[in-house]
Amino acid sequence: MRVGSFVLAAQFPGQGQGEALHRAVRSAEVAEESGLDSVWLAEHHFVPYGTCPSAITLAALLLGRTRRIRVGTAVSVLPTVHPVALGEQAALLHLTSGGRFSLGVGRGGPWVDLEVFGSGVEAYESGFPESLDLLVRWLREPSVGADGERFRFRRVPVVPRPSEALTDAAGPEVVVACTSPASVRLAAERGLPMLLGMHIGDEEKAEMVARWRQQARAAGRSPEEIRGAGHVSAGVCQIADRRTDAVETLVKAMPGWLKQGLDAHVTVDGRARGMRDPVAYTELLCGLHPVGTPRLCADRLAATSERTGISRFALLVEGSGDLAATEENVRRLGSEVLPHLR
Repeated sequence: MRVGSFVLAAQFPGQGQGEALHRAVRSAEVAEESGLDSVWLAEHHFVPYGTCPSAITLAALLLGRTRRIRVGTAVSVLPTVHPVALGEQAALLHLTSGGRFSLGVGRGGPWVDLEVFGSGVEAYESGFPESLDLLVRWLREPSVGADGERFRFRRVPVVPRPSEALTDAAGPEVVVACTSPASVRLAAERGLPMLLGMHIGDEEKAEMVARWRQQARAAGRSPEEIRGAGHVSAGVCQIADRRTDAVETLVKAMPGWLKQGLDAHVTVDGRARGMRDPVAYTELLCGLHPVGTPRLCADRLAATSERTGISRFALLVEGSGDLAATEENVRRLGSEVLPHLR
């Protein structure tokens, strides 16, 4: 089992954006010191829900500051970037970090980002498969051209190549954020592992993994590829000597951040959107994920792995909103929870 942190650089009420980013960087450094396997970085634009606008840029900083831990994006939003530009950055980080970089990508939402970056709502509504295929080709082939609906260009060499050996297709792993049957099918047909969100529980995640396996087999993916797919489960982790204390920490801090952050999202075309009740959502997360004593947290992770077949975790550890408390949470995850799992 591989356990990592999920870093949003969340801006809690009363905090500055620099404070949120400093906590994000420190939590990642402490994650390596504490023996965690990975750090996954979120990406958002124009909202305090997350103050990191470029997960791959922050990943570059953290790869330079660390020596062992894997750093991934969760996720880079494909509809707002050119897949070749993202592929070049991913290849660069893969090569210069000794293979410690993972590229998580997703479709994002129908936000005003699409207007600001000029990609338009079509990039979100229908353009994700084309962007994903172009990105994967860039990371796997020596030269690439395009003749699609959104991208058309002559064949050009891939520089730097993720692998310089012409017979070796290895490169950075690509993980796809999946929230619907369509996105599960998209990932399965391409043999790409899934990142599953923290808003759903074990039963739904198990169903998505089973669907991925079935559709990967139907698409002709090999049994070894299907068995080895490293799906990632996102969740929340808060450790305390008593479960009630851990829950109280999150219920006091997270609703203010959630309300402030989610309220700030603006749709690109004025479409209506649902808004979760921040307190009810926080309580839901506390019920789904490892929130409580170290033993409870370890048992919760083991149970999720057994029920879903997922062995990689990205856990939100900054739910207190406080730097010192976040660092302590990460250290306890490494010293008091991981030993139960290994």
